[in-house]
Amino acid sequence: MTEAVSRPTLEAVAARAGVSRATVSRVVNGGEGVRDSLVARVRQAVEELGYVPNQAARSLVTKRHDAVAVVIAEPGTRVFADPFFAAQLRGISKELTAHDNQLVLLLTEGRDDHARVARYLAGGHVDGALVFSLHLDDPLPGLIRDAGVRTVFGGRPDWDDGDTGGAVYVDSDNRGGARDAVRHLAGLGRTRIGHITGALDQTSAVDRLDGYRDVMGDAAPELVVESDFTPGGGERAMRELLARRPDVDAVFAANDLTALGALRVLRAHGRRVPEDVAVIGFDDMAPVAEQTDPPLTTVRQDIEGMGRIMARLLLDGGRPGGVILPTTLVRRASA
Repeated sequence: MTEAVSRPTLEAVAARAGVSRATVSRVVNGGEGVRDSLVARVRQAVEELGYVPNQAARSLVTKRHDAVAVVIAEPGTRVFADPFFAAQLRGISKELTAHDNQLVLLLTEGRDDHARVARYLAGGHVDGALVFSLHLDDPLPGLIRDAGVRTVFGGRPDWDDGDTGGAVYVDSDNRGGARDAVRHLAGLGRTRIGHITGALDQTSAVDRLDGYRDVMGDAAPELVVESDFTPGGGERAMRELLARRPDVDAVFAANDLTALGALRVLRAHGRRVPEDVAVIGFDDMAPVAEQTDPPLTTVRQDIEGMGRIMARLLLDGGRPGGVILPTTLVRRASA
């Protein structure tokens, strides 16, 4: 048999520090009105005894849970297969950990999950929510607003009423990055530049398509093929683009995974990259861009940095409005 180890109590800390239980409670829960000399004694007693505050009791005092919900409006099969989400979660986790906050991950496999997520957020379990990968018809923003939870969005939101003035969000310069990519292809002398879009029910894909059109102007409609940000989608779209325009000499793909799929199809069709068709992606996710054949020229966005800034804005109670991070074209062998 093993002997149970009892946890130090507030009373034990108070006895060790020579102060009242109420004084200990104020110190460990971040209260004010305690002299510095007493604070030092209490903290020393906490360290000596290894006292760990009871989170439930602490929440009653501070009205804080030291926990933040991360809501990703995608199924788990997509989230855990896409390095974009891993990078963003890494940035969020680093910032929350630095402020002694816990991350609670919530995924939406389908419509039935939206009400579940909304109920959880409204239940007072967390201090706020970080929400990203929203789709244009997603009911989550409205449900979250009804729940009254402080929220920061990843990506530019686009409500049905067109009003983003009350939202706090972090995004990359998707349109500007797309323009840089297409201008680079045009600068290489490519004239039949195709675009494989992302899912056009997401603002990032729409912004990248707009950036392509900013440069290409009245490009032939058949040069644009809709996809979904996945390698499989990139493969299907590339096959369709080749069928429509066998003379295509460059492709701007909406993200690196889409470009990966496009490269596979080009190789299968005997097209040399970049000699016959130059290819550019978007994201600069090292596990993808540096390991494609040839290595992928792409537009870099600071995905991990976006996550950190989202978390920081939430913890700091950021003002409504958007933070737009710059992008950079990273040249490799594909274009």
